[in-house]
Amino acid sequence: MDLSQLLASLQQRRQAPTELWQPAYCGEIPLHIDVKGDWYYQDSLIQRPEIVRLFASVLVRDNDDYFLVTPHEKVKIQVADAPFLITQWHWSKQQPAVMVLTTNLGEQVPLSAEYPLLLQHDIPYVDLGRQLLAKVHRNVYYQWLELAEEKHRAWVITSAGVEFTVAQLSAE
Repeated sequence: MDLSQLLASLQQRRQAPTELWQPAYCGEIPLHIDVKGDWYYQDSLIQRPEIVRLFASVLVRDNDDYFLVTPHEKVKIQVADAPFLITQWHWSKQQPAVMVLTTNLGEQVPLSAEYPLLLQHDIPYVDLGRQLLAKVHRNVYYQWLELAEEKHRAWVITSAGVEFTVAQLSAE
């Protein structure tokens, strides 16, 4: 399998075709995602991963607001930070090396130009597309810092042939 095939296979995410639907807005529901990526309904943790994955498959972001969208309705939910969390990673056996990222819901994406690492106020996130972000878990972040190289006054990792800044060096 070459690099393009690997990237294509990882990009087959389980997202519903929400961009094709234009449902009526039905208001807000008491569903929220906390800073750890845990989903709650009426302040009760949703414990069934299948339900969370189902909701995540119809999650959309419009500016700073988040909605669950089906063909028949659109409801607003609250998200404390980012709806997803990067909890694991590993290197593929491809050349150039590709860092494969895993979210708290088990989704995998390649750290690549299509799914880039972003720093927002010195906090790392991965752009999952469709304006949805995954915050990088602290443990993953520290692991990346250990393998990062110092370049251009920053700590940098390279994945899929692209350099990504993990952290900026402070000015002296």
